[in-house]
Amino acid sequence: MSDDQYLLSLIHRETVDTGPNSPVRGVILTLRPVLTQWANNNLAGLTPSGSFAKGTAIRSGTDIDLFVSLRSDTPNTLKEIYTSLANWMQSAGCTSRKQSVSISVRVGAYDVDLVPAKRHDNYSNDHSLYRRKADTWTKTNVDKHIATVRGGGRLLETRILKLWRNQKHLEFPSFYLELTVIEALRYSRAATLSARVARVLEYLRDSFVSARVVDPANPTGNIISDDLTVTEKDAVKRAAETALSGTWSEFVS
Repeated sequence: MSDDQYLLSLIHRETVDTGPNSPVRGVILTLRPVLTQWANNNLAGLTPSGSFAKGTAIRSGTDIDLFVSLRSDTPNTLKEIYTSLANWMQSAGCTSRKQSVSISVRVGAYDVDLVPAKRHDNYSNDHSLYRRKADTWTKTNVDKHIATVRGGGRLLETRILKLWRNQKHLEFPSFYLELTVIEALRYSRAATLSARVARVLEYLRDSFVSARVVDPANPTGNIISDDLTVTEKDAVKRAAETALSGTWSEFVS
C-alpha cells in the first residue's frame, strides 16, 4: 500500500454522512422544541455549522455542530445567553460541558456542540457570540467561515490533520486548524496527498508558533491564533517534528 493509499483508507474510514438524509440531522428535530422554549420566542435559526457544514468532519470527532441564532433584540447579554443555555440543557437531561464558544451535549447516540449567538440585524448573517475562556465577546459569520474553508480546497488534508490532532490529544481548535492547513498549502504544488500533508507538518514545525491567524469574518477584532497559549502551540510544533521523523502509521492510524 502506498502512502497515499494509506491516508485515503483512513479518510474513507472516517467519512461522515453530511447529506440531507444523514441520520445525525435528526438531532435538529429533537432539539428545536427544547431550544425554542429556552429562547422564549427569540430563536431565529438552528442550522448545522462547524466541521459538519464545512466538509471537514471526521467520524471520531463531534457528530454535529449546531449554530443557535437568536434575534437581535434578545434582551440578555451574551454571557447570560451562554450560561443559561448550558444550564437549560443540563436541566433537560443532557449532560453539558462548556467549551470555548460552544456547549457540548449528548443527544441520544450523538455528540452535539451548540454555539449560541445573537444576530446583529435582520440584513446580514453577522452575529456576536460569547468567548468563555477570555470572558468577552466577538463578532462572527458562520456562512463566511463555511465558504472560506470549502473554498480553500483542502478538505482531505484537513481531515487527516484533525485525525492526527485527536489521536495525539493536541489542543488545536478546528477553525484554527482549518485556516492553518489552507495557509500552509497556499503556494504548494505538491502532486500527492501525502506530500501535501507532509508540507503542512513542515509548516507546523517551522512557522506555526509565530503565525498570526485572523477570523476572515472579523479580521481586526478576532485573532484566531490567540486561542492557544505559547505552550499549546509548542506542543503542536513538537508533535509535528515527531511526525516528520517517523512513519505514516506512527503519524496517524
